[in-house]
Amino acid sequence: MTERVLTGITTTGTPHLGNYVGAIRPSVEASRAPDVESFFFLADYHALIKCDDPARVERSRLEIAATWLAAGLDPQRVYFFRQSDLPETPELTWLLTCVTAKGLMNRAHAYKAATDVNLAAGKDVDADVTMGLYCYPILMAADILLFNAHRVPVGRDQVQHIEMARDIAQRFNHLYGRGRDLFVLPQAQIDEELATLPGLDGRKMSKSYDNIIPLFEGGPKALKEAVARIVTDSRLPGEPKDPDGTPLVTIYDAFATPEQRAEFRADLRAGLGWGDAKQRLVDLIESHIGPMRDRYAELMAHPERIEEILQDGARRARRIATPFLAELREAVGLRPMKALPVTAQPRRSEAAKPQLPVFKQYREADGQFYFKLTAANGTVLLQSRGFAEGREAGGWVKRLKTEGAAALAEAPVEIPAGVAREDVEAALGALVAASEE
Repeated sequence: MTERVLTGITTTGTPHLGNYVGAIRPSVEASRAPDVESFFFLADYHALIKCDDPARVERSRLEIAATWLAAGLDPQRVYFFRQSDLPETPELTWLLTCVTAKGLMNRAHAYKAATDVNLAAGKDVDADVTMGLYCYPILMAADILLFNAHRVPVGRDQVQHIEMARDIAQRFNHLYGRGRDLFVLPQAQIDEELATLPGLDGRKMSKSYDNIIPLFEGGPKALKEAVARIVTDSRLPGEPKDPDGTPLVTIYDAFATPEQRAEFRADLRAGLGWGDAKQRLVDLIESHIGPMRDRYAELMAHPERIEEILQDGARRARRIATPFLAELREAVGLRPMKALPVTAQPRRSEAAKPQLPVFKQYREADGQFYFKLTAANGTVLLQSRGFAEGREAGGWVKRLKTEGAAALAEAPVEIPAGVAREDVEAALGALVAASEE
């Protein structure tokens, strides 16, 4: 069975060496596996949440697309496209928004982090929080569910969003699936063995720390200058050096063969100077990315070639997305106009029969099970607390239906404000009488 794997790349910056080792290289290699359909997309809608500089978004889209192609991504083997080229994505986002509980979004890490900062600064809790940031997990769920991806490679900070996508998919399936699953429930894929490169100062390589080694930008000169700034100890040439825990060695390991790693460590312990060690690192990295840099430069000089590749990728992706969205539109009732079947009119005796109140059981986004008693006019007469198991909720519904007001005192329920207890007791009495007929 073919497995679908989906990867989104936010277009707000230029990839560096750490991005290549930690995400680009392993993803490209994984995309070549048999029995796998890989979807790679430029998440430019997501970029608008983080960046309001149009020129930066535009340039980042070009640089990131050129980087992935130069790194070996085969656009004929995978689906490679821009998020904004698929109109199905925002439409599905709205369909999912309509079934997503606000409470679920309130628990999203990015939103909570923003509100925590505001509260600490004495600001309004939602100061500078956009709906883009707030609804970010729903857009991400649409990206994943539109192609029913089975696996989504993410860092640990994104696992919550995959869990939210699962919750949203389950809710949609429950409401509109009619006994079948419209959406596959995706799994987060976290590879603990993927390398996280240290930066020039030993911390994680990140633009926010200003400690990166450029991947292609600036050419060989920029690479050599960056490597020269890697922090080392003060031991002189000829003095033994400890290779363990040294950023320079960790970066070297990410590109070296086992034999090269062993030789490099042995030479450092024998007194290899840091300057010579850094030159070895430059030569090693250049042997890997030099050919890619030439391909990158060629692509950047001909953006129309990248545009053609992305447009072709979007056309191929839409062959999957368009019919699937049509199926989802049908499921929610957004259908072509046609004559509806005529409903038989009830006999006079049936029409005159009073409508009974109804117990409704359901599961909320918090995973708890609930029930409520609703009058014929829609008024909520009773609301339960949450239960860990559905059978607990069902047991109380059964008792209230058969025992009526006698079970009300013990029941874990609340009578909403404005509802009279005698109305609740009368409703329960009607249910008891109906069960005895």
